[in-house]
This record gives sequence, structure tokens and C-alpha cells, in this order.
Amino acid sequence: MKERERFSSRLGFVLISAGCAIGLGNVWRFPYIVGQYGGAAFVVIYVIFLLIMGLPIMSMEFAVGRASRKSITMSFQVLEPKGTKWHWYSWFGMAGNYLLMMFYTTIAGWLMLYFFRMATGAFEDMNTAQVSEAFTAMQT
Repeated sequence: MKERERFSSRLGFVLISAGCAIGLGNVWRFPYIVGQYGGAAFVVIYVIFLLIMGLPIMSMEFAVGRASRKSITMSFQVLEPKGTKWHWYSWFGMAGNYLLMMFYTTIAGWLMLYFFRMATGAFEDMNTAQVSEAFTAMQT
């Protein structure tokens, strides 16, 4: 059996983990939501919930990955106690991965189209409302 690849340094692991945790949603939507819902107060609540919910989930995922050294579906089969049905939950993990992949490929398509239009000068002399209208037209 082929041995799984590993990170060559802790920095690579930290950077990949940060990229997965931050995601496009936080980069795009977070500043907008902070401005709309109260600035610093929203950030404090966000960080509290991030610590309460995100840290335990991340620790659990690291523990499962380290213990099994397998993919999400195989890790359930390797680590579950015999006679239990925990492996059924692996399908939810796979479904989540596919849903995220569909989301990110859609966003990547928008980014490439916007980059192409910007590079060709399609947005020159347009105001915010016109660019927003171009985005709406792109979705139809």
C-alpha cells in the first residue's frame, strides 16, 4: 500500500489549515457583516463563538486524522468500535466536501470572469450600481 503524503514542515501545515479555516466567506463577507452589525461588538461575539465551537471541532478533526491517517470515509471505518454504525456519518462528511467544492468552483468561476472583464477594461467608467448590475446579469 502506498504511504500517504505528509507535510514537510509545520509552517506548511499551519498555512494550509489557516487557508481552509478562513475560507472565502470570511474574506468576502466578514468585513461587510462587521460594518452592518456593530463593528467591535460583532467581532467579540464572533471570536467567542469561534473558540466555543470551532476549536473543539478542529481539535477533533486533527485527532481523527492523526489517529487514522486515512481519508474521511476510511477514518470512520478504521476508528469506529466494532458493531457500531458510526461509518454512516462518513457520508455526511463526503457530502459536505462535495457541497463545498461546488461552492468554491462557482466562486472561482466568478473570480476568473471578473478578472477577465477587468483586464479587458469592461468595468472602466462604470459606477458601483453598474458593476452590481453586471454581476446580476452574469448570474442569469
